[in-house]
Amino acid sequence: MNPAVTPATIGRTICVGGWTATVRPPETITEQEKAASLAAYGDTGPLGAYEYDHLVPLELGGATNDPRNLWPEPGASPNPKDGVEGELRRAVCDGQMSLRAAQHAIAADWVPLARRTGTPPHSAPVSTPPSMSTAGATAHCSATASYNSRHHDYDVYVDSNRPDETVTVTDAAGHSRSWHTDGAGSADVYFDAGGLATRREITVHVGGATCSTRL
Repeated sequence: MNPAVTPATIGRTICVGGWTATVRPPETITEQEKAASLAAYGDTGPLGAYEYDHLVPLELGGATNDPRNLWPEPGASPNPKDGVEGELRRAVCDGQMSLRAAQHAIAADWVPLARRTGTPPHSAPVSTPPSMSTAGATAHCSATASYNSRHHDYDVYVDSNRPDETVTVTDAAGHSRSWHTDGAGSADVYFDAGGLATRREITVHVGGATCSTRL
């Protein structure tokens, strides 16, 4: 991720029109990297048949020139993933989704999101990270939590293989909060534990899966 992009700075970074142009690396740098990336994936097509794409896009705070965030995407630009990026950016800047949840959603599996926004992915094989499949898969989840001193509650970050499911977070003190996972199975649940509750265990239920973490 780009450390300059945080929930506190989106108003002067990703939510400002034209900001990504100020951080995008030039082709004189990325063209050689693109060739090396194609070779690493075992792709043999011409460079012009691929876009050297940021998995977490610059407009969602992705790292500008880190090989862990760059991959050769088949097809010309604009492409189906661009529509997903725009929708997620609008959701973040309109306050409908947290920055972290949007980053998780597109990094985990952007293809289902493209289908939901009406921009089907390419029919050709795409060298993305392996997709999450829920058909016949055992439900599972993981969770982490961090205290938000501004709002005096916790961000409970949930990752699962249960897209579009209700997520419920509870603790032994009787607090409960529900939200829903996105198309990639991720969610950011704003959990009110009645103030700072360090080391209190919380339990997460999502689509038949149960996991836990500590505040």
